This record gives sequence, structure tokens and C-alpha cells, in this order.
Amino acid sequence: MKSRVRVETAGRPVASAMAVAVVVAALSCPTLALGQVRGNAQAEQSRAIGIPPMRRGLPASGRYVSDGGEAFILDGAGGLPLFRFERRPETWVLRATPAPRGDIIYRNDAGSQILRVTPSGGITLYTTLAPNGAPVSRTGEAAPLTLPTLGPVRLFSLMTQRGSLVSQALGRLVVINLSGERSEALMVDALIVSTEAVIRMAASPTFRASIATLRSITLVEGSRSSVTFTGGDLRVVVDPDEGQAGRPSSARIIRAVAEG
Repeated sequence: MKSRVRVETAGRPVASAMAVAVVVAALSCPTLALGQVRGNAQAEQSRAIGIPPMRRGLPASGRYVSDGGEAFILDGAGGLPLFRFERRPETWVLRATPAPRGDIIYRNDAGSQILRVTPSGGITLYTTLAPNGAPVSRTGEAAPLTLPTLGPVRLFSLMTQRGSLVSQALGRLVVINLSGERSEALMVDALIVSTEAVIRMAASPTFRASIATLRSITLVEGSRSSVTFTGGDLRVVVDPDEGQAGRPSSARIIRAVAEG
């Protein structure tokens, strides 16, 4: 697979007055303790109804819901567990680190704590809405979190859609460059995550000033994933050899922009 894609989006604040031009050059392809106690109770419930036990500290794959109502999918079939909130497009790759009392903490690539699992199988979810943690329960099976497979027509449509969303969010011209030869699916995933991060920053009073100079988003393949923001260009490098773990998360992108 080899692709070279350049998207130019020109947007104005009024959605009805937006022009999108797409040029395709070549395309193929203590409160913590309380949360833990409640999490342990959930683990006892899971064993009672016959849910498969966790493997090496990793909960069984499936759909989970927290006490606060946040649903997510956990896919532990691969080398690293994959995590996705049910109503969001981004998949996070989680990495395990040991914690006191034999617990295991699963973090994203920005170092943020997402899940905490006890030796007995209790699971606690940490979010901005529940920073002290909320116990979760498994509600059933879920489809694997695989990368999307797109043909030329669907990719063209996606590029147009993402360009339009960025234009609406920023109200100005943004150029999107995508170049890859080894994993079109991973590049598409990086495109979605990168543009979603920009849209979120544009809507945030905290981060909007950080992208005041943004003029282009460039996505390329490399030997190591990275994110840089210099001279108005947000450059995201993905490593196809690492699969989804080789694509920076939105949290890592936002941090790079804020620090840039």
C-alpha cells in the first residue's frame, strides 16, 4: 500500500458557509479505598454468575459499565489490552504497572490511569468525571477493537468529513497531509485521533490558545511513534511495526501541543 494524500479545508464560523477541497495525489488502499472496596464486590458478583476470570491481571474481554453509567469495551486478545469508551472513536492501548497490595494499574501512553484491577478481579475506572474511581461491571461480549479497513471511496469520504470538522472547529484554512506505504488502516486511525484531538482543544478554553498558530496536520510513518508541534505544523509519526500501540493517543497529542 502506498498513499499520498493532501487535504485542504477552508472553513468559516457559520457552518452553512464552508468550502472543502480535497486533493488526492496518489491513493491505494481515601476515596480510592472506597472505590476499591466497591470494585471487589463487583468481582465477587462476576464470579457468582460465571464470567471468565482475568488472565494475568487483565479482566476478561467484553463490554463494561461503571456505576456512573460510562460504558467501555475492553479487548485483551492481543499483546497489549485495547480500551475504547463506547461513544468515542478512539481506541487506547493500555500498559500495566504494578501497584500496592498486588493491584495492577493500566495506563494510556500519556501515563494517565484508566483502570485499576485488584488480585480478586475488582475493576475501577478513572475518568475526568470520576477522578477517584468508579467500580465497573461486565455486561456481556463485545466485538474486537480492530483497525478499520477502508477502500478509496470511503477513505475519500472520511478525509472530507474530518477536514470539514476541523474547519468548523477552527474557522480557518487547515492543510492535512497523509503519507504512508505500510499500513493505511493505522494512518486512517491516526487521522481520526489527531483531528479529534484538535477539535477537542478548539472547544476547550484551556487549550484553544495552544492551537492558535495551527495551520497543518501531517501524518507520516516512522520507526518510532512521536508527536511534535512546531511552526504551526502538528506532526504525528506512527510506527506500523507496533500496530495500534504505534499510534499516539489524543492525550499524548494534546500534551505535545500544550507543551509546544
